[in-house]
Amino acid sequence: MIKKIITTCIGLLLGLVLFGIGLIAIAILVTYPKLPSLDTLQHYQPKMPLTVYSSDGEVIGLYGEERREFTRIENFPKVLKDAVVAAEDKRFYEHWGVDVIGVARAVVGNVVAGGVQSGASTITQQVAKNFYLSSERTFTRKFNEALLAYKIEQSLSKDQILELYFNQIYLGQRSYGFTSAAQIYFNKSVKDLSLAEATMLAGLPKAPSAYNPIVNPERAKIRQTYILNNMAEEGMITTQQRDKALKEELHYERFVQKIDQNALYVAEMVRQELYEKYGEDAYTQGFKVYTTVSTDHQKAATAALRRTLRNFDRGSSYRGAENFIDLSKVDDVEDAVSQHLSTLYTVDGMVPAVVLETAKRSIQVQLPSGRKVTLNSNALGFAARAVENKKMGDDRIRRGSIIRLKGSGDNWRVVQEPLLQGALVSLDAKTGAVRALVGAMTITAKHSTERPKPCVNRVQRLNHSYIRRLWQKV
Repeated sequence: MIKKIITTCIGLLLGLVLFGIGLIAIAILVTYPKLPSLDTLQHYQPKMPLTVYSSDGEVIGLYGEERREFTRIENFPKVLKDAVVAAEDKRFYEHWGVDVIGVARAVVGNVVAGGVQSGASTITQQVAKNFYLSSERTFTRKFNEALLAYKIEQSLSKDQILELYFNQIYLGQRSYGFTSAAQIYFNKSVKDLSLAEATMLAGLPKAPSAYNPIVNPERAKIRQTYILNNMAEEGMITTQQRDKALKEELHYERFVQKIDQNALYVAEMVRQELYEKYGEDAYTQGFKVYTTVSTDHQKAATAALRRTLRNFDRGSSYRGAENFIDLSKVDDVEDAVSQHLSTLYTVDGMVPAVVLETAKRSIQVQLPSGRKVTLNSNALGFAARAVENKKMGDDRIRRGSIIRLKGSGDNWRVVQEPLLQGALVSLDAKTGAVRALVGAMTITAKHSTERPKPCVNRVQRLNHSYIRRLWQKV
């Protein structure tokens, strides 16, 4: 009797296993033909920004949401490749797209937890997700991700997969890809990264905000230690190299693209023209536009116009904050503020800042460098009356307000750009080429991917007719 019961149970168990295998096989047969084509991966076209230059090669405009510089996989240093593999997928060169051991471990953990708490995504699966899938945590999405990873592994080499991953992955601070991240965090070429720097960057894909070494140095250090230990265990480095890297003091230097701020209006005219012709593609196809304006002429024209406008505006009362960003629903305020400030220019010494806190006679602001500064009543000056002054409506200074400062170190004061507008155009009489052009629109904000603004002033309408002589597309 007992033997019969055991035999029956074993039979039922085997039947359930075979039934499950059958269901999985049917799911694969139904889903696999419906997977997307891999043309996007096989003919990878990364989103590259629009760059506008003066006639002497200076950058006068840069437009695009993503900071990226495409780099071939062979040009990434071995230390960085090893660090990323150790951090994200230790069996990358062994599996067929899915790490079965890792999946089994994750399934057990999720069953115990009673839901999807962790995954076991390989680098290939992350490529599949980044290019084709959403980030939702469901078994259906993970199933499709696994099948797509297998398909990718059948079509691309391991190096090709790594190249896609290294150039596409988001790493915080608006940087995409490790080449851009090396510049953003350390202001150096990716090939010059040390072991300590490489492992710090390798920790970012898991959670760019949580492991941002500038914002969360302690958590970033924990992640770096984990990666260095993995590298030592895998024989990628020695224990001595690991210990040396752990002791290395890292120096972070935020990369700031040098842009000639005297020709922002010219760059904006070019941006509008390209947007009208190419739409959103203008910001992603890597266009390089060379204008006829001269850097020296622009500098002289801009200085003359600004000096005149300041003289007319001297003695005006404070008109209010330049703009406002809502910080009430932001998880990482410092990172969100840093990203927003990176879209604003410092013009004529007027530095953009975001208000973090307000008090009765002082405010705390964050500068583009990430530094926080407290401004007392003296530093507020003529803007003191605008702090939490509800009579000024949305123009009042409050948490999230964008204001302008001048100064350095601990000595800053609130300033504002002139309300008056003016314009100046300088032409080459022989060729008609524009050598200097300063317009009347607001010149303190980048328009990354905003829709073109209407032509509302006479000088813009005047020059729009010969804009095609102002630039050429290459």
